[in-house]
Amino acid sequence: MSRLLIVVDRAKDWAPYYPSEDVLTFDQYLQFSAPTSSRVRVINLCQSARYLSRGYYCSLLAEARGHHVVPSVMTLNDLSRKGLFSLQLDELDASVINWLEEAGAEIEPAGDNNHATREVRVRTYFGQAEHGDLKPVARALFDRFPCPVLDVVFRRGKTWQIASMKPGCPADLKGKEQDAFAAAFDRFSSMVWRKPRTRRRYRFDLAMLVNEDEEMPPSDKEALEKFEKAGRKLGINVEQIGRRDYMRLPEYDGLFVRETTAIDHHTYRFARKAEAEGMVVIDDPVSILRCTNKVYLADLLKNNKIPTPKTLILSKDQKDSAEQVIRDLGFPAVIKIPDGAFSRGVTKAEDEKTLRAGLKELFKQSALVLAQEYLYTDYDWRIGVLGGRAIYACKYYMVEGHWQIYQHGGAEVDSGGFDTMPTYEVPRNVIQAALNATRLIGNGLYGVDIKQSGNRVAVIEVNDNPSIDAGVEDRFLGGELYTLIMQEFLSRMEEKRRR
Repeated sequence: MSRLLIVVDRAKDWAPYYPSEDVLTFDQYLQFSAPTSSRVRVINLCQSARYLSRGYYCSLLAEARGHHVVPSVMTLNDLSRKGLFSLQLDELDASVINWLEEAGAEIEPAGDNNHATREVRVRTYFGQAEHGDLKPVARALFDRFPCPVLDVVFRRGKTWQIASMKPGCPADLKGKEQDAFAAAFDRFSSMVWRKPRTRRRYRFDLAMLVNEDEEMPPSDKEALEKFEKAGRKLGINVEQIGRRDYMRLPEYDGLFVRETTAIDHHTYRFARKAEAEGMVVIDDPVSILRCTNKVYLADLLKNNKIPTPKTLILSKDQKDSAEQVIRDLGFPAVIKIPDGAFSRGVTKAEDEKTLRAGLKELFKQSALVLAQEYLYTDYDWRIGVLGGRAIYACKYYMVEGHWQIYQHGGAEVDSGGFDTMPTYEVPRNVIQAALNATRLIGNGLYGVDIKQSGNRVAVIEVNDNPSIDAGVEDRFLGGELYTLIMQEFLSRMEEKRRR
């Protein structure tokens, strides 16, 4: 069971709030010790967060002791570097801009600067803001810089930017500010460090990141339930979490990402934070980085002599990109953006006209575009690889009358049929190509898409977050597929605990 500690400089700093045995002074925390097997969460409310101050040492000692602390040393260091946060507001909602315009106070020009600027100072508490219009910004800042109290200065020159951010302290709060802090703290602590009734029955806790609103999630609801059931049988409490549960990650021993991943996305931030917390992570951030960008993947496979379709990497500034495709690949050719998923961002060019139109459209989305030779097959192999071994195999057939396994258009997405089979029935060179490709990526869970034409096999891509849906990928193994994946988590979490 987790224990929550609140560390302040002096006992009187907590006087306006409810007394608690969990409140320690900094000096008391220096002498504090806890069993190595217990989880300790620390909220550092010391007054100064400057380098080598009490607040800095509180977070530093907490991390040295294996305690999960807010704010972390990394957050304190990041807040001292203006360049890391000065451009965080490029995409403000109109409501935020309007509020800043109305609340901003004009500042007189200084020195040779003849341009008047406007400034707004606000204080946030655990990602909560007093003004409703600022809630999205407060939450976003807390996700990036988790800090109990944050003093933020917004300033407008040509556009609104964050001029400064620094940690605040409850000891400095007065009146309504104390009420706002107490309410935010109560909400945060009850959400993050609540005490579930069923936790003690399980050896490990696994967070499964999902998005209920995702149109094409990696696993459907029935498959997610099967993961939970398989985990319980092995002594793992599998709990679904969402993007709002970022700060809850230290509660768990592992993270299983079951939401489509991307680099500029909360899934990547979740994976990075979980890895930094010492958790077992699938998909790990390195695998996400290597798999979600097809340019990186194409170069990686080519340089390591993994069989692939003939591939070109085209630049937006390259004047002869269309000519190079025609010369080196011919027609038809496939062009795609680096970070598409589920057949999105992929175009088949039948002639020069469609090629140039396709490149023009894709270069609006990315500075680089991939072009590949078109290999016709009735189906794509999907080989599921976990921890360096093949665990399932599927044939995904093309949509009738279409050249891909998914066809986007209208309100719904069409998909072709499938066959699921034991891995021992798959041609050996297909399995070997999948294993060779994933060794370059990591040791996680992958889905390798492969085309086969006679004796030729070509790896199309490696997915770090492969589809596992009830009745499809589990058609042959059934519940055993979910057990295999949960068993991998169990082995890795046991190994981490032993270490």
